[in-house]
Amino acid sequence: MNHFAHLVLSQPTLESAVGNLLGDFARGVDPVSLPPAVWAGLQNHRAVDRFTDAHPRVREMKRGFSRERRRFAGIALDIYFDHLLISHWQEFEQRHLESLIGELYRRMSAGRELMPGEQMKRVTQRMIEYDWFGSYRELDAVAESLDRVAARIRFENRFDNAIEDLQRHHDLICEGFFEFYPELQRHVVELAIESI
Repeated sequence: MNHFAHLVLSQPTLESAVGNLLGDFARGVDPVSLPPAVWAGLQNHRAVDRFTDAHPRVREMKRGFSRERRRFAGIALDIYFDHLLISHWQEFEQRHLESLIGELYRRMSAGRELMPGEQMKRVTQRMIEYDWFGSYRELDAVAESLDRVAARIRFENRFDNAIEDLQRHHDLICEGFFEFYPELQRHVVELAIESI
């Protein structure tokens, strides 16, 4: 799952938002330095990732990627899952999407002082300024995001234009997501890593 889904699966606190985003920025972070509620959010993020990576439907989706892109299929699916969650929001959530996105941005902004490392602060500021979550409604924005990821990979790769694999297998991915995501929601509730 990508940033938006991790935040949707978090608790409605600054600490939880920071912790659930931290999973993508945690390299080199000393867990002892984190407030307990941020640490719990990070553990929730990691539990979501483990469940996602191990789910049979997600594994099936990864096999649909072309050989040259399969290594990065998980990254592509994470971003596409945010698109699917936003595009089919009412199927999964009762909360008002626009209000929630605004609230998530407010938590991210207010939580900057809790964020370890400048990279996390820079990236989350860009998310807010460029409305990453709102833009994920549009497939073009998803394609651009995937191509930016490909450009940041430090070695030669064929990950660019990954949107082609996603579009080619859209029906399979969408069907799998509709089965997988409610199971993930239940899993997070049952684990109750973060209790408020």
